[in-house]
Amino acid sequence: MGVFAFSCGVILLYRLSILPPPEWFVASFITSFCIALPSRPRFFRKVAFVFMALSAGAGWAAWHASARLSEQLPATVEGEIVSVSGYVCDVPAPGSFRSLRFSFCVTRWHDLPRHMAEASPMPRKLRLAWYGADASGLPAHRLRLNVVLKRPHGTLNDQGFRYEDWLFRKGYRATGTVRAAEPAGTVYCGLHCRYSEVHAGLASWVASEFSTAEHLPLIASLLVGYRGHMTDDHWQVLQATGTVHLVAISGLHLGLVALGAGLVVRHVMLVVPIGCLGELARRRLLFAAVMVCCLVYALAAGFTVPTRRALVMVVVGGWAALFAREGAAWHALILALATILLLDPFAPLDQGFWLSFGAVAVLICAFANSLGVSGWFWTLLVAQCAVFAGLWPVLNVFGQDQPLVGGLANLVAIPLVSVMAMPVLVFGGLLTAMVPAVSGFVTSAFDAVLGALWGLLSFLAKLPSPQPDAGALEIILLSLLALVLLRAPMTACRVLGGVAILSWLGLSLMQAPLANRPVAEPELRIWDVGQGLSVLVRTKDRVLLYDTGPAVPGVFSSVESTLLPNLKALGVRRIDTLVVSHADSDHAGGLALLADSLEIGQLVTGEVSEVWEKLGGSARFPIVPCLSRGERLGSLDVEYWQAPGAREGNDASCVMSIRHGASGTEWLLPGDISADVEARYLAFRDGTPWAINDKTRVVLAPHHGSKTSSSLTWVETLKPDVVVYSAGYRHRFGHPHPTVTARYRSLGGQSLSTACSGRLILAISNNHLTVKEKRHNVPFWIGAPDQARARCRIP
Repeated sequence: MGVFAFSCGVILLYRLSILPPPEWFVASFITSFCIALPSRPRFFRKVAFVFMALSAGAGWAAWHASARLSEQLPATVEGEIVSVSGYVCDVPAPGSFRSLRFSFCVTRWHDLPRHMAEASPMPRKLRLAWYGADASGLPAHRLRLNVVLKRPHGTLNDQGFRYEDWLFRKGYRATGTVRAAEPAGTVYCGLHCRYSEVHAGLASWVASEFSTAEHLPLIASLLVGYRGHMTDDHWQVLQATGTVHLVAISGLHLGLVALGAGLVVRHVMLVVPIGCLGELARRRLLFAAVMVCCLVYALAAGFTVPTRRALVMVVVGGWAALFAREGAAWHALILALATILLLDPFAPLDQGFWLSFGAVAVLICAFANSLGVSGWFWTLLVAQCAVFAGLWPVLNVFGQDQPLVGGLANLVAIPLVSVMAMPVLVFGGLLTAMVPAVSGFVTSAFDAVLGALWGLLSFLAKLPSPQPDAGALEIILLSLLALVLLRAPMTACRVLGGVAILSWLGLSLMQAPLANRPVAEPELRIWDVGQGLSVLVRTKDRVLLYDTGPAVPGVFSSVESTLLPNLKALGVRRIDTLVVSHADSDHAGGLALLADSLEIGQLVTGEVSEVWEKLGGSARFPIVPCLSRGERLGSLDVEYWQAPGAREGNDASCVMSIRHGASGTEWLLPGDISADVEARYLAFRDGTPWAINDKTRVVLAPHHGSKTSSSLTWVETLKPDVVVYSAGYRHRFGHPHPTVTARYRSLGGQSLSTACSGRLILAISNNHLTVKEKRHNVPFWIGAPDQARARCRIP
């Protein structure tokens, strides 16, 4: 109980929005100890002991989190060229725009003022990109670099990938770009430095020896854990079939290594006379040999966090299997959980942590103390069904779907990897290392085995795999029902339960799409999409989306990373009107993906032909030019306007005004219009009912706060109560410009920036405008005082 409570304490810490001081955990531990020591009732002693363990776990995690947060890049250093020395602590991988991306462990900061260096610990680990780097890579393993850095920062939304979480989890306390690099042989190279160098050399050896292999990306992923050769096509196939775990070194791979090593060592020990080795000695030798093989493979695979987690689970599981006489399987799982959290208190921030332990827990539920399954095929089938059903709620929590074809893909792919791919890869890699002359034969064998695996996955990825429309409660109930049925003693119960589940799935897939989830009051959500714009407008069950945010083909899309996850969480299944102000990539990125993913009623845009091209020359909905007209969206009045004669570029932006009559609130979304078009729009407003002096006016600063927009006439005429800048943090364009922010600030209105506030909700409540910033509801590593001050700086 105490071990489990310690684990819960570590996990619960990451649910806090404020990191408590260490004195709180010490006081809680001492108080619980003082209660447990004199208490005679056994119940009170147990409760106090549980609180002691909880306090110890939370305090252990808080201590490590506090140490990591204390590494802070001074604000005055951001954007400046600084010099650092250190070593490359991972294998560099090619990135977008001809860049090389890598982790850099700093051993020394050069030329920093003494007071700055002593104020707080400087970051020890950086995430860097070197644009225009030579194709041969970095000049050396130990380097002196000139870099331009900024503090960790990412977009803040309710759902979707959060870059800042990932940076904190990995220990990156600053990110930046390389301006110059030179070898630095005098840098001290300890154990971690030398291991990083050896592993990078091993990855280069694999790329060199098997360079002619058709499936080099899979070979490098499975042998040395390097996924830099993987392409978008690879990831799309793996995601569509739910088999991403096959190329991430996990418990499956280490378990296979342990099994293979165990079989070999066991057969070798059969040759040794019984009198030379007793039973206990044989077990110890077997355990030691298996663990050494697993450790060597884990080191060869990069010894990443998931690999270390899998290694601990294999060690604990192997120890329990070889030496424990009687003990519940849950005990080994809880011991592995506590061991991992003790060694790595940041593990709960990994999605893989929950999926790994969730999969093991589900398998224990399915097979522990069960004699109802016999034969390898039925065992595999039951295991796959259990994992598919049991992990569905976990994936739903992370905003991910469970592809129905994934069950079939894993049912076939896991045996292929276990029986064919991994043995051939491990044996072939060792053989090539000992006899380099056979590399050509080994490469052909690798391609034959992996070609069969990849051909199967590619075929399954093309099959239609519709997603059942189920809520969180339905998914949880279905998952529990499936697990219960797998343990049902009677075959008839399993058959009836299976038919019921399949019938529900069939009905769910065949039913017509449900309507949008309604909202009680009108609201406008401005997503944090970095340097770009995307705004969601909802009233009752009607939905309007203004712009889709930025995208870089093959690199990044705010539709994929932000819009789709958030729209799904909000219950938005149809967009009644999609407005694309103009066709620039920061306003119309990912347009085709959005059109393929959701039903759209109509599209209104200022650049019809360009938007038509972004949609691939076809659309299932009408594309309407932005003309001066109005429409009704629930309780909101929507007015469109476009400068006469403007048909391309920023000045062709579709200006949209939304008004809620009962509260007298207006939201004005002007796109990227310049000061000249601003004057023309103001002249248009003078002769319309929209010139009414509303109680509250919200204005999105034109062109993200550029100095070419937001003229003095514009600002003084509109007199916005709230102005919002949708811009990226410390972006190279420098939006918003200081002269623009000063112009708006002089009128006394509230100024907000998505780079500072994250996602913004401007909603009507009791006929008054309310503003909610995402930054007020974030975890402690984002909302820490120093981090928050850096985030919320509007020039």
